[in-house]
Amino acid sequence: MRNITILWTDDEIDLLKPHILFLESKGYQVTTANNGDDAIELAKANNFDIIFLDENMPGLSGLQTLTFIKNIQPNTPVIMITKSEAEDLMNEAIGSKIADYLIKPVNPNQILLSIKKNIDTKRLVTEKTTSAYQTAFREMSMKLNNRLSYSEWVDIYKELVFWEMELEKSGDNTLDEVLKLQKAEANNAFAKFIKNNYLHWLDPKTTDKPLLSPGVFKSKVVPLLEKNENVFVLIVDNLRFDQWRAISPLISEYFQVDEEGIFCSILPTATQYSRNAMFSGLMPSEIDKIFPDLWLNDEEEGGKNMHEEDLLHTQMARYGWNEKLYYDKINDNKAGKKLLENINKILNNKLAVVVFNFVDMLSHARTEMKMIRELADDEAAYRSLTVSWFEHSPLFELLKELSNRKVKVIITTDHGTIRVNNAIKVVGDKNTTTNLRYKNGKSLNYNPKEVFEILQPEKAHLPKSHISTSYIFATGDDFFAYPNNYNYYVSYYKNTFQHGGISLEEMLIPLITLSPK
Repeated sequence: MRNITILWTDDEIDLLKPHILFLESKGYQVTTANNGDDAIELAKANNFDIIFLDENMPGLSGLQTLTFIKNIQPNTPVIMITKSEAEDLMNEAIGSKIADYLIKPVNPNQILLSIKKNIDTKRLVTEKTTSAYQTAFREMSMKLNNRLSYSEWVDIYKELVFWEMELEKSGDNTLDEVLKLQKAEANNAFAKFIKNNYLHWLDPKTTDKPLLSPGVFKSKVVPLLEKNENVFVLIVDNLRFDQWRAISPLISEYFQVDEEGIFCSILPTATQYSRNAMFSGLMPSEIDKIFPDLWLNDEEEGGKNMHEEDLLHTQMARYGWNEKLYYDKINDNKAGKKLLENINKILNNKLAVVVFNFVDMLSHARTEMKMIRELADDEAAYRSLTVSWFEHSPLFELLKELSNRKVKVIITTDHGTIRVNNAIKVVGDKNTTTNLRYKNGKSLNYNPKEVFEILQPEKAHLPKSHISTSYIFATGDDFFAYPNNYNYYVSYYKNTFQHGGISLEEMLIPLITLSPK
């Protein structure tokens, strides 16, 4: 590793010779100046890693010199050293974007600590993060060999998301492939867990089961309304837990997190099924049976989520809650701005429910548009694009307004999404669903070992269009492809984000309760 270069400017630089010798003994390369003009010339001629600057010098002051240096080397950290502890001087220096502030007399260890904090931090954090993940990797690998409960799977997934984002922040990609393999191993084991437990959870006699899509409003929204809270539910379509974690720092300025929960999406993890189940409080086959006018099967023409408000009213009425509620679906910025303009009227309702479709549109756009695919070519970039959208979105503006109005907020979603990579063949008739992660139809041909098959849809509370209808679900990063035009189909959809099947990313999804600060 090359030597770190330091520029130290002080009108009494000769008195600091012991400090400079100390730094040089540690391997740092120190250049000195005893006035602001010389420091500026040196900054023009050399790229320094860090600059120490005395505030009180004859001629150009430290703050004046700082302004020139920041124009020359805007990204170089500057440490201001001063005899004064005056608050206004500190504020002015900090406002000028100094990296650190030291009060004279300084000792060599203070200087060394400041260098490490501003130069070596990234390296030290990277080394610590890499070492810590290696330990966590071994521990998680051992856990994945055990019979895990649902709550343990939630913990595993949260830990994988944590390490994925920590390694991303560290800038060290040496363990990317290791983490990718561990996520794949976890998803394979999770698929087996779902195959062994999912239908059991749907048995009315089962008491030990996770919170599923139909129970979200009953479990999290109704109790708040019973406490006479004003509740605003934001359903961000396709929002994964890692995307929530990516945007949560922006939200933390305005809200405190009461509960960072995760619930389990029903199968298929597709809007038609999971979101209708959430709004109705019922499983899909029950919606089809009780409200046939509000449900369309896959092969039927028409929008599959056109009756969410009606379904929500029926659910709330079952709980004895008959007050007015507000519902809206936001598909673009224009609709989002209109929502903000009407916020006073909206908040006259004790319950408001708004669906934001951007993340879902982002995943579809990434599939269909080369430019978006290149902008979000991996998981980290996909999260980053989500954050960029959120930071400038009507949704963020809405959250700021709700914080000012002291409104309780629940942020959740209907399902997540996974980046698919491996095509598996399936054959079906013309009425077979087009979704890449699940299929239903009456004459499906596939390898049973490659899928989770449900031959009796009634056991999974799924509607049947025909007496012989069955459902199959892709697991891990698989996606379904038809044999005809197979190579084109595979190349077009490989490395795209899809939903409908079984994976940690699709099924274990955020359910966040926020209180305004």
